[in-house]
Amino acid sequence: MAAPAMTPPPSARPFLERVGWGGAAVRPLAGDASFRRYFRVIEGVRSAVLMDAPPPHEDVRPFLAIAVHLDALGLAVPRALAADEDAGLVLLDDLGDDRLTTLLARRPALEQPLYEVAVDILAALARHAPPAGLRAYDEAEYLREARLFTEWYCPAVGLNVDNAAFDDAWRTVLKPVLAQPLSVLVLRDYHADNLMHLPQRGKLQQLGLLDFQDALAGHPAYDLVSLLEDARRDVPDWLQRRMLARYVDAVDIDPQPFEAAYAILGAQRNTKILGIFTRLWQRDGKPNYLAFQPRVWAHLERDLKHPALHPVRAWFRANVPAHARAGRWAAAA
Repeated sequence: MAAPAMTPPPSARPFLERVGWGGAAVRPLAGDASFRRYFRVIEGVRSAVLMDAPPPHEDVRPFLAIAVHLDALGLAVPRALAADEDAGLVLLDDLGDDRLTTLLARRPALEQPLYEVAVDILAALARHAPPAGLRAYDEAEYLREARLFTEWYCPAVGLNVDNAAFDDAWRTVLKPVLAQPLSVLVLRDYHADNLMHLPQRGKLQQLGLLDFQDALAGHPAYDLVSLLEDARRDVPDWLQRRMLARYVDAVDIDPQPFEAAYAILGAQRNTKILGIFTRLWQRDGKPNYLAFQPRVWAHLERDLKHPALHPVRAWFRANVPAHARAGRWAAAA
């Protein structure tokens, strides 16, 4: 399946005319790892962002609902200016172009203060219950995600693995995470590429949030490890340790079980990402994601060293030889 072309769908122009942007220029802005595409809409001195999330592949309703929830908590999100839910079109506030990933490449001195803001946003979310009725991040979902590794990654590198033992290992290590009576809004893709720098705003609104339509109610360690074990950029070890401690202090949580959950969910997330990036390459025609595989492997190898990951570590040792790990993707990086 080829990556979708960066041209607006035929329904875009009539939609813009209906909502008062009929004379606007529409320019490609970005695509992502899903079927969603984004366009900047410019008319005179005003601009907005058009999100194209085509049904049946995408559904804009969860995005709109979570955006309203986050906005009510005082966090910065692209507010919806207009929407055609059936067509999968949403006109959004324009939060600019300063993604944290590219901003910090230009201005590395901002790294620690902006990561502090990012961690403080997660601490603020931890003080509020997730929206009523939000689906739980349960064992079935964790396993479905982790299996992307055995379904996509392993065949791509020529491995015939023990799938039943894989599931058993994950069920064992996830038990203490699922037993902890913690539930927050988990955004699921909380990392530097989905955080927009808004320096004109204050406090927690300095970072605008993107890509939260898949949010679930789950463990607070998930978004923290998503931020600090970033597939797209290296976060220094000292900063990871400092931000982990900052979060633990801010939410006043027992550090030992939390740090174990952090390692477990980091391993689960990185296992999933290795599968997703392979699928994006093979199924969706997006080979650029392969450049991130060595970094994701480095995160996973570190997570697997935690004692709480022993069953999963043993499975990887028995089923995934060294030549099929990070080194397999050195040329892509």
